[in-house]
Amino acid sequence: MSGIEWNEKTFSKFAYLGDPRIKDDRVAYVLTKANLKNNRYENTVVIEDIKAGTKRFIENATMPRFSPDGKRLAFMRLNEEKKTSEIWIADVETLSTKKVLEAKNVRSIEWNDDSRHLLVVGFKRRDDEDFIFEDDIPVWFDSLGFFDGEKTTFWILDTESEEIIEEFEKPRFSSGIWHGDAVIVNVPHRENGKPAYFKFYDIYIWKDGEEEKLFERVSFEAMDSDGKRILLKGKPEKKKISEHDFLYLWDGELKTMNEHLDRDTGQAKLDGDRVYFTLYEAGSINLYVWDGEIRPIAKGEHWIMGFDVDNGRVVYLKETATRLRELYIWDGEERQITDYNGPIFAKLKTFEPRHFKFKSLDLEIDGWYIRPELKEEKAPVIVFVHGGPKGMYGYYFKYEMQLMAAKGYYVVFLNPRGSNGYSEEFALRVLERTGLEDFKDILNGIEEFFRLEPQADRERVGITGISYGGFMTNWALTQSDLFKAGISENGISYWLTSYAFSDIGLWFDKEVIGADPLKNENYRKLSPLFYVENVKAPLLLIHSLEDYRCPLDQSLMFYHALKDLGKEVYIAIFKRGAHGHSVRGSPRHRAKRYKLFVEFFERKLKKYEEGFNVEEILKED
Repeated sequence: MSGIEWNEKTFSKFAYLGDPRIKDDRVAYVLTKANLKNNRYENTVVIEDIKAGTKRFIENATMPRFSPDGKRLAFMRLNEEKKTSEIWIADVETLSTKKVLEAKNVRSIEWNDDSRHLLVVGFKRRDDEDFIFEDDIPVWFDSLGFFDGEKTTFWILDTESEEIIEEFEKPRFSSGIWHGDAVIVNVPHRENGKPAYFKFYDIYIWKDGEEEKLFERVSFEAMDSDGKRILLKGKPEKKKISEHDFLYLWDGELKTMNEHLDRDTGQAKLDGDRVYFTLYEAGSINLYVWDGEIRPIAKGEHWIMGFDVDNGRVVYLKETATRLRELYIWDGEERQITDYNGPIFAKLKTFEPRHFKFKSLDLEIDGWYIRPELKEEKAPVIVFVHGGPKGMYGYYFKYEMQLMAAKGYYVVFLNPRGSNGYSEEFALRVLERTGLEDFKDILNGIEEFFRLEPQADRERVGITGISYGGFMTNWALTQSDLFKAGISENGISYWLTSYAFSDIGLWFDKEVIGADPLKNENYRKLSPLFYVENVKAPLLLIHSLEDYRCPLDQSLMFYHALKDLGKEVYIAIFKRGAHGHSVRGSPRHRAKRYKLFVEFFERKLKKYEEGFNVEEILKED
């Protein structure tokens, strides 16, 4: 009998792959394991010779980068004692290593074509031991903390002398790439004294202490360069942040590549005369190549979670609804390179989603559901709502969905209007109307699901989601009696305080909810907080203290108002973790969250228990 089964700790059995790289016959990637005992993640850079079939390992390492000549590999290592980032260089043949830089804050590294110099992009802050001071907006940012006067730093590091030979600074949120021996720098554009984050950029070329402005107030960023041409992602000018990103090549003239597809672009890279890129498409993320025409490389029911390319050979991480990402190579045909999780999945039963389409108001909407092994006449249902609103569900591995299906629940998930993966017009439909037609799409999708699955129990339907999904969970419980339990995670309950408190509220909320927040009635009309008296179902609110995207006040206000009205509500506040704590929190943090998640629905939709005794739930087996 297998010792591996679906529970709150199963996630720690899996291997998680990231940041794939290729040069000649070698590939490198980061292998991450969750160590529950030590409550930490262990990162290893794996270097595989795909021709020889050999593997070598560099422990406690991330961010692998092959030099253009293929002889060396740069990587980053965290020094936990000093709380610094170290950049190391390894000889690819011998794996002998040397440390070339130690710095407090490093965000990216990139080799120059000479295979000697690295562009190191980082940041610096005031770092006063007693107080934070700011004169710009926002004051904080999710996962990054308080800015404290942050500036983006650019260092050109000579890996032979191990010295920084040139350096300069730009405003926060700037980024840069090599362009021959020059550096292309993307800088957030400012209008009326405020940064136009996420919408407009100024793009400069910097060399030998001098700079020239290439573009002003454009809605694209430089993503890659071959020294002659620059690959740009975005648009020449956006009216809305939520508009799609497309690709352009600039060699003195701007040339469009994929606007006509009307799908949002993900990652993109130059390789000779070709451009490789991913697209969000109706629940899938697919990989394409452009060489004057667009052709698919990897198209299907999957998500491409990262890729790299070298001389026409592409390595990519592919994930499906029932299998975590593994590494593949394409050199005319696809071959799988790794199978870290195959033996684990061989011991577990996974559940393939069933796709369906339905008409909702004026649109056709995609939905999916997972059918459990039915052990009774009727089975309870959990409805998942994705984040965003410009998020996307579909063909990727969602741990909680497999976990709940294994526990005997139907799982339903949809892409209502506002989701990614469809036309730009579809994505923009939700602006200034969130909670209205998009919520009707969700309700209509649930009704179609009930028509397809008569064994689904209408009297035992739960709803859950994170971020926008948390907002929609709060909203659903105030607007409908269909749901008999809810788990809202890091969601929104009052849009006005979100506008003023969130790291992106001054830009995102003014687009999604409407302009002039202090006077616009939408900020009250579309806020679940003002409908709390309608809530009848028990609710568990989960939030992380370090969430600066949807800060804690959102769940705390909802909790206090519900408690004041005598409603059944509980709140779990995790002391650490940013907005994405559900997948980026420490291993024990995640295990406890999964346990709370499962047990709440078990006790409210199956056992019909009163209360929620967290001490009993979390006690050791």
